[in-house]
Amino acid sequence: MVIENAWIPMPDGARLAAKLWLPEGAEQAPVPGLLEYIPYRKRDARAIRDSQIHGYFARHGYASVRVDLRGSGDSDGILHDEYLSQELEDGVEVIRWIAAQPWCNGRVGMIGISWGGFNGLQIAALQPPELKAVITVCSSDDRYTDDVHYMGGCLLTDNLSWASVMLSYNACPPDPDIVGERWRELWLRRLEHSGLWLKIWLDHQRRDDYWRHASVCEDFAAIRCPVFAVSGWADGYCNTVFRLIDHLNVPRKGLVGSWGHKYPHLGGPGPSIDFLGECLRWWDRWLKERDNGVDREPLLRAWMQDSVSPISDDRPGRWVAETQWPSRRLCPRVFALSREGLVAGEPTEGDALSIRSPLNVGLFAGKWCSYAESTDLPTDQRLEDGGSLSFDTPPLTEALEILGQPVVELELSADTPQAMVAVRLSDIGPDGTVTLVTYGLLNLSHRHGHEHPEPLTPGEPGRVRVRLNHVAQCFPAGNRLRVAISSSYWPLAWPSPFPATLTLHPRGCRLILPQRPQRAADKSLHDLGEPRMAPGPATTLLVPPHREWTVLFNLATNEATLGIIDNDGSWRLDDLDLTLGYEVAERYSQANDDYATVSGEVINRRWFERGDWRVDIATRTVMTSTATHFHVNATLDAYQGNERVFSRTWNESTPRDTI
Repeated sequence: MVIENAWIPMPDGARLAAKLWLPEGAEQAPVPGLLEYIPYRKRDARAIRDSQIHGYFARHGYASVRVDLRGSGDSDGILHDEYLSQELEDGVEVIRWIAAQPWCNGRVGMIGISWGGFNGLQIAALQPPELKAVITVCSSDDRYTDDVHYMGGCLLTDNLSWASVMLSYNACPPDPDIVGERWRELWLRRLEHSGLWLKIWLDHQRRDDYWRHASVCEDFAAIRCPVFAVSGWADGYCNTVFRLIDHLNVPRKGLVGSWGHKYPHLGGPGPSIDFLGECLRWWDRWLKERDNGVDREPLLRAWMQDSVSPISDDRPGRWVAETQWPSRRLCPRVFALSREGLVAGEPTEGDALSIRSPLNVGLFAGKWCSYAESTDLPTDQRLEDGGSLSFDTPPLTEALEILGQPVVELELSADTPQAMVAVRLSDIGPDGTVTLVTYGLLNLSHRHGHEHPEPLTPGEPGRVRVRLNHVAQCFPAGNRLRVAISSSYWPLAWPSPFPATLTLHPRGCRLILPQRPQRAADKSLHDLGEPRMAPGPATTLLVPPHREWTVLFNLATNEATLGIIDNDGSWRLDDLDLTLGYEVAERYSQANDDYATVSGEVINRRWFERGDWRVDIATRTVMTSTATHFHVNATLDAYQGNERVFSRTWNESTPRDTI
């Protein structure tokens, strides 16, 4: 049974909108409840995916509930920012409401990807007694070091694109068929008060109390229910899985595939799996207390990736597992960085090496958080390595497998008080093509920590550790490894205030790899199966999705531009007679290698239509910088029919704080 909308009352009188999928007979024989709690519009934007997931859970004996956050979708109120105390307190009330319903037996689980993965962990840390288990997908335990905003103390341009996405989401109206005549009043209040989140995030450029709030790494012990943590190597959040299985002191399990920022049954690149079946095994163990062996399986399961062409969408490999983490089976494999390349063994003295990278390094890096579209994955790294210091091994005489977090230690100096370093680990095939395996960034002002940055003393050498993203990779015999180091990585990360020359001193430069011996028991791991899900609602595709990722070098103006088109197209939800669509265009550019010309622009358009009711949302966000400030210009226009009912412009400047 599907209940299209139910109102969940909050203590302050606000109501949150929920969609329910209930097993037949649940009111006579109550079942556990499941919650997904996100701002992405249960009525329309996520209606297809929600039905596939929550309908599947209902078919297998769970009451599954999808709730719009306060201020989103059809719920009351205003959404002012991510993960505020109000959101988490509301979430606790929602769990209490679910547990008290006649169709629920009082035991509740939470599941979510990205935002819903974050707040699942955050609400678990508040310890509502009804919450018995969590599945967190593509999420983070640390809102500063491992989220869309900053990486290694460097400002990510995904910060700009994500802020623009939420600016358009927050401007969308509730559905009149759900909320009635008050829809327009609720909509106008959202338009007026939700605000420009990009400004908030730029106001916090170091790891302060703003980011510590709702970062569960501040107190892992606060989480007291079982946690299943999931991500993919192409996702921006794979590191979280490893920290959770290391630091949580509850029944837990980690799963990392080759996927991007998607649920694994919808995943890619590489093989998708019967993820919803894996979820059921987790729910059955902790919500129905069935002894199905989930808690006796290896702590970590990961996709060991084989060598692959950088232009391939395929991700061949095999599943491997570890029974503990950190695994005592791993051993460090050390390579020194020298003029001779990557040399096995510890570093020795050698002549210094310098690099001042062009701003073009990074144009072929792909997206910080890939959605596994072929357009947003990194391509052949030879296009990047020309502006980097590169260190290669000789061809490997035998295969080398790694699992975990590679680290590059550098002894370096810079000729400026602020600088960044980007480090890439790549796989060089026999034909010379170079595939990115993993990478890391470090704002050198943050070399001693993100809370209290310290400018560099120009020319003074110091030692830093650059932690690359976790990965599982098999380098076959005959291939070579490459470490490439650059002083910029635009447009994946915003450049430093001015160009810097980095000087490496080989005596303190080495690569440390987490080498993994093969494990015979991996061959007997249970099959993760093929994707299964419930059918979605009847839909009619009106305009197909369209995606492009284009790099343009204008030799007449010396301008380099990355242009992105990411259109979901337009479709009709037939049963609701509701048409909707979404289009995004992004542009990142610089000219003449001049840091003062760096610019990012994101344009979003959304629309909803039913009969003679039509709403259009258009946003544009432009970000530039000088050596001292970030500058943001944003516009929001909302239309009902042919009438523009709201328009607002923001012009904001934020001082740079050692970034």
